Amino acid sequence: MTSTPPDQTPLTGHAGEIATAVARAHGVETMFTLSGAHVFPMYDGAVKSQQDGGTPVRLVDVRHEQTAAFAAEATGKLTRVPGLAVLTAGPGVTNGVSALAQARFAGSPMVVVGGRAPNNRWGTGALQEIDHLPIVTPVTKHAATLMTANDVAAGFDTAFTEARSSHRGPTYVDVPMDEFFNVGTGPAPVVGDVRGAEPDSDAVARIAGLIAKARRPVLVLGTDVWADHAEEAALRLVEEMRLPAITNGMGRGVVPGGHPLLVTKARGAAINGADLVVVVGTPLDFRLGYGVFGARGSGGDAEPATPTPVVHIADSPGQLSGHATLAASVSGDLTTVLDGLLETLAGASQPDRSEWITLLQDTVAAASAKDAELLGAEADPVHPARIYGELVPRLADDAVVIGDGGDFVSFAGKFVEPKRPGCWLDPGPYGCLGAGLGAAVAARIARPSSQVVLLLGDGAAGFSLMDVDTLVRHDLPVVMVMGNNSAWGLEKGPMQMLYGYDVAADLAPRTAYDQVVAALGGAGETVTDPRQIGPALDRAFAANVPYLVNVITDVDAAYPRTTFGI
Repeated sequence: MTSTPPDQTPLTGHAGEIATAVARAHGVETMFTLSGAHVFPMYDGAVKSQQDGGTPVRLVDVRHEQTAAFAAEATGKLTRVPGLAVLTAGPGVTNGVSALAQARFAGSPMVVVGGRAPNNRWGTGALQEIDHLPIVTPVTKHAATLMTANDVAAGFDTAFTEARSSHRGPTYVDVPMDEFFNVGTGPAPVVGDVRGAEPDSDAVARIAGLIAKARRPVLVLGTDVWADHAEEAALRLVEEMRLPAITNGMGRGVVPGGHPLLVTKARGAAINGADLVVVVGTPLDFRLGYGVFGARGSGGDAEPATPTPVVHIADSPGQLSGHATLAASVSGDLTTVLDGLLETLAGASQPDRSEWITLLQDTVAAASAKDAELLGAEADPVHPARIYGELVPRLADDAVVIGDGGDFVSFAGKFVEPKRPGCWLDPGPYGCLGAGLGAAVAARIARPSSQVVLLLGDGAAGFSLMDVDTLVRHDLPVVMVMGNNSAWGLEKGPMQMLYGYDVAADLAPRTAYDQVVAALGGAGETVTDPRQIGPALDRAFAANVPYLVNVITDVDAAYPRTTFGI
């Protein structure tokens, strides 16, 4: 994919121009950065891209490198084209490491370009002289230093190709400062579709056989269903075979909210009552009980007497579980796998599952009725659920909802069911706070006509709220909704449970974060009355500026948790 045919003109120019040209060839339209002299040639490449008549690369500068990197990660998730962050040497790169780690865990395609002290000064104590590769290698698919300007074309092509190939993830390259300014040449990339490997047809047939025999199957559809462009195939399988489905991560919306076969609200009944669990495109980690399903004892953590058979389907061999006991597994292009299952099952005799489906639908209805009580709660202080009772009816089908927080965002996972795929962003299994502002920047650029809603815990806001300035400077209106319980709620409750007290868990009470947003050029308001949440949200959506609705919530109204992630 990276060779240049004899009749194709090589890329020439300074290394920043060449790097930007390669990024454009791979579909990049935005470069996220924070100004640094080590990477000035990349900026010049972006400026010149806006003058040559081709697809321009937009330059978006932020207030903290973590925001640039999280914006690139979110761009990769939303567009399925690698996001691009350009970070200056030393602390610029290390400030982006958390986003690289999040992308590695979530399988998000992104490329981080680092500055590097110049070759002609290396070893003499130049500004920010550090070898980045030992730091970033553990959290990337691929990391390389491109030592000369002539290495840049091929080296950048490799980074982008690796980032967008199964299993997707982050890659890293840096270029010594003196070489970044130098003129070079290199092969123009030949970019084509990247599809996963052809799956083992015998393994697909075995899995189809297990599904055909199951009376109470359930599908779990995760992030890689979206990332691998398999959302249509997944919905076909669900609908044509009438298979109940649970969604998580960016799998949310693959089966639209309100669909009769979406049983996420009946998750416990589905997981505990199933006689076959088929997990597609998500790891068997703490979010899925490490792949051990079936009815358990009253303690909740006890192993089921007879574990439910589990099938694991992944986009690449390295994503298949190595710790769970599997009835079957297969890896490869997920559309090919899911359509292969559908083709095989279409001609197979299967049991009547109407009773199982009805049971789960009744459980969903009962859960929804119970949820309605919380969603309409009139409690003072405000119950966090009431915020979602007001927000969810105001969300358009294509709204992008971003979660950045602990306890408050846990409620979002319970109450927000996207109508379309690719519309939900959360930190994934790495659980990194502070990703929200970068994701909001990315979402507003990637989806300019959609609502963009950032759900913030008051604790999480402290990591990145200054980047409201980025939203303002680049004219990126976003609705921010904060559940402000003046505490680290995810830690406060468990610490009290363990010790009978809590420390290091309280924040300043009722902080006016909306005034911070207003001082940075946005707008907002504090809400203490549940009846005023709806009108405040209406003002936020109508404002056309970054707007924070700061809702003071009850610190004792904690999310009912069944796992602490260990």
